[in-house]
Formats: sequence, C-alpha cells, structure tokens
Amino acid sequence: MKRVLMVASVVSMIESFNRDNIRMLQEMNYQVDVATNFEWGSMYSPEKIARIKQDLEANDVTLYQIDFERDIKKMNGHVRAYQQLKAVMTANRYHFIHCHSPIGGVVGRLVARQTHTPCMYTAHGFHFFKGSPSLNWMLYYPVERTLARLTDTIVTINEEDFSRAQTFKTSHTFRIPGIGVDTRRIEAVTIDRPLKRRSLGIDSDTDFVLLSVGELNENKNHETIIRAIASLHEPTLRYLIAGTGDNKDHLERLIRELGLERQVTLLGFRDDVIEVMKASDCFVFPSKREGLGMAALEAMAAGLPLITSNVHGINDYSIDGVTGYKCSPEDVAGFARAIRTMQLDFDLSHQMGLYNSESVKAFDVDRSKTEMRRIYESFDRPIA
Repeated sequence: MKRVLMVASVVSMIESFNRDNIRMLQEMNYQVDVATNFEWGSMYSPEKIARIKQDLEANDVTLYQIDFERDIKKMNGHVRAYQQLKAVMTANRYHFIHCHSPIGGVVGRLVARQTHTPCMYTAHGFHFFKGSPSLNWMLYYPVERTLARLTDTIVTINEEDFSRAQTFKTSHTFRIPGIGVDTRRIEAVTIDRPLKRRSLGIDSDTDFVLLSVGELNENKNHETIIRAIASLHEPTLRYLIAGTGDNKDHLERLIRELGLERQVTLLGFRDDVIEVMKASDCFVFPSKREGLGMAALEAMAAGLPLITSNVHGINDYSIDGVTGYKCSPEDVAGFARAIRTMQLDFDLSHQMGLYNSESVKAFDVDRSKTEMRRIYESFDRPIA
C-alpha cells in the first residue's frame, strides 16, 4: 500500500485542518502516518490530545512523536526534530509527505530533500504580506522563497499568498478556500435565543452582543476591541471572547483597569461556538494576520455581520460596507465607529448578515474537498 506522511509542528494543526485530508487519502488507498509534537506546544489539554491520538490510531493512522519547537530561536530543538523526522522517513518509503505550519514546513521539506521524497506544503498564511512588519519580510520571505525550490507543490489558502507563491520557483502552486466551512451544518443549528443569551450572562434583550472566537494571543488583537468599547461609554454593548491562550491574564487586567467587568467576558474554551454565534449580534475579527480565518467564515454562515481588520486572507471575504466594516488592526477609533454604526442600524446589520450567509458558500467544505482531492491526485503516481 502507498504511504503518505502528514507533518505538522503541533497536534492542533492535524486535528483542526487535516482530519478530512487524512480520510480522503485513506479513501485513495493510502496508509497515512502522522508526525507531530503530541507532547507540548499545543493549546489542547492533555486529555484532548489523548483522545485525538486514540481516535487516529483507531482509524489505522500510525503516529510518530517529533519534538518540534514553535520558537524559531530554539535551534537545538529544530536539529533534534530534523534528526527524528529523518529517521522516520528513512525507515519508511513514503509516496509523498504533506507539510504544515512554518517550522513543520521547513523541517519537513529539508528532510524530504535529503530522502528524495516528493513534498507538498500547505501555507496556512505566510508571515509576510501587505502591511506586515519589515522584520517578517526580512526573516520569513527569504526562507519561503528558498524552500520553494525544494517543494513539488505549494498549496495556499488566500489570494495574496497564492499570487506571491506563483513568483516562487516551485513546480505547482494551488489555492484552496481553506479547509472549508460546513455551511449546511451551521445553518441547521437552532437555539432558543433568549435562553442562550441568558446562559451567557446577557440578561437584557436590548444589549448588543459582539463576539470574537480565537486563541487569546497578541495576533488575535482582542485588546483593540476592548479599548474601542471603553471609548464608547455605551453600557448596552457586550463583548464575548471565546478561546484560551497565553494572553488571558493580560486581557483580564485590562478589563479591570478599564472598568469593563460587566461588558467584556472571557468565555474560555467552548464546544458550542455556533450556538454562541447565533445568540450574538455581530462578529468581530481584528487579527493582525490571518491566512484566512475560519472563525469569521463560520460566523458568516451563522448569519452574522462582520467587523474585521483589513489584512491578509481576511480581505478574501470581508468587504467594507457589504459584509460589515473593515479597519486597520490598531485603529481603535475606527473599530469604535464601526461597532456603534452596527449597533444603531439594525436593518443594515441584518442585511449584511443575510448577504454573508449566502456569500460564504464560496468557501463551502465540499468545494475545498474537491480542490484538495484534485491536488492529491496529482501526486498519485508511481514512485521512481
């Protein structure tokens, strides 16, 4: 049986972005192996990681622990990961490998070169893009441009990255609409809205509920929205943030300093995100960088208007004045104006939400699967 190796630096990249890919490859009669760091570096709890490993193994996926580091400065760790991955790929004759995440992509492609293994790399959002810091261009752009020469196929998930990758010297470049949104599943979710809002601490029907979903880190930029709310002095605004992360303590301090304990709530991890979306009035997505942004696309499928930043992959679906409003990531005043406009004009926000629930179908999961299968089939050829 043909074998393929899925490589990512963290287990969340496998779980969140590659379960459909694994099933697809198995349907194409591949034995799928996974090489990632199951031990650390992920925001998942040990219990969740154990469940993921158990489920993968129950579905005949062979697992390999690779001690990938997420910090680019930990060179000894990268060397160790390289050696571990090389041992795995030397012991097994892979038809090809599929790499994900920046560090997993670097290490995986270098080992593929050494072992003469065909290589595919999915860029889930280049760190260099229009408006990104100059340091990102100095560090990441030369690396990606050089490694493209070692890559048989680059898969991108937004238009800007696709255009950039086409200037690289690689054999094939594709663009897919991310992992795709299961629009039918989201449409089918129904809730008792007043009851759900009360369970979230929203007691007043007149409160306007903003929602963000994502890891609590600097890139997700929740601080800008918190400061925007503080500047409005409007007690009927509520802001819910679903997610966990290293920035939690900082955000809690900021909320206390600004006196927003009643208006801003950190929900932590939620397994009912779609229900929370349907209980909210507007989705806020102020990220400094996004390959695409699945949370915002899910919010569109749930019928919410958007207020987003104007960077990177977000621009593939966020249209100022149509899907909602867009601002520069650090524009506190701009976000405040957008929030207030959305709150005051119900008809406009409602029409934007209806538009979003239709336009998001361009990112439907079935379309993504079709494109990904076509890409995999391009590798479905005999090993020399």
